[in-house]
Amino acid sequence: MISFVIPCYRSESSIGKVVDDIFSAFAAQAFEVILVNDCSPDGTLSVIRGLCEKYENVRMVSFSKNFGQHSALMAGLRETRGDMVVCLDDDGQTPPEEAGKLIAKIEDGFDVVYARYEDKQHSVFRNFGSWLNNRMSEIMLGKPKNLFMSSYVAMKRFVVNEIVRYENPYPYLGGLVLRTTSSITDVPVEHKKRADGASGYSLSKLISLWMNGFTSFSIKPLRVATVTGIVFSILGFIIGIVLIIQKLLDPESILMGWTSNMAMLLFIGGLVLLVVGLVGEYMGRTFISLNKQPQYVIKEKMNIKDEKK
Repeated sequence: MISFVIPCYRSESSIGKVVDDIFSAFAAQAFEVILVNDCSPDGTLSVIRGLCEKYENVRMVSFSKNFGQHSALMAGLRETRGDMVVCLDDDGQTPPEEAGKLIAKIEDGFDVVYARYEDKQHSVFRNFGSWLNNRMSEIMLGKPKNLFMSSYVAMKRFVVNEIVRYENPYPYLGGLVLRTTSSITDVPVEHKKRADGASGYSLSKLISLWMNGFTSFSIKPLRVATVTGIVFSILGFIIGIVLIIQKLLDPESILMGWTSNMAMLLFIGGLVLLVVGLVGEYMGRTFISLNKQPQYVIKEKMNIKDEKK
């Protein structure tokens, strides 16, 4: 059986067609659809309720507030029962009929298969965010350079079982996948234009996503800060020695400049504050995790018989 997990936010006009397309493409296949309403402010919840009433194998989880796409994915993954799980978007840009290409690669032996878009139909801002996110994954999480990671992904059951063991706040699916298996590939799929509406990812949400990847699954930023501090300390020591020697050899050649001193102080001060802020970010997230902040809070479920009370 195949489980489809779809986080839903501001998708009242598109989620119905996405689900109908799944039923058309996989009519001969045993499957289920898990729709996670991330406290969408429009009529998405009503549409999902209608789909659950229409289709017995469409199931719903609804949040009490907006927790973000990756928290929604975690909630959906925990409700899946399929041998393979496919995660896709709610806006129709990731065609469900293309999931067969991902599933075929899973059947070839790969543990995780991502969709690679040859011609992305996102905005310039969103494409830049995706590029930056992939570069961040390469540097901080050890993602192979030739691997394209997207929101359209298929996974084997054991990978999902390992991912859902993560219970801390700030989940990041890419980091969880990369720490679970190295048997990952991608396949080219079609990427459609958005029929209507706009992406739910604002600049602040993209920055939050990058920070999750930085601080939840890698300590490389701290190591970069340490190396930077060492380099500047050595550089400052060398400059100090050179100035002392020059002052001894030619006292008139050294002029005390207020502007240059202030520029250096501002630069070094900014660097110190950046490093302190980075350390504070790690400490803050550790504090929040120790206080057991939830990944999400479920307000309502539909068509889920094993509902926990």
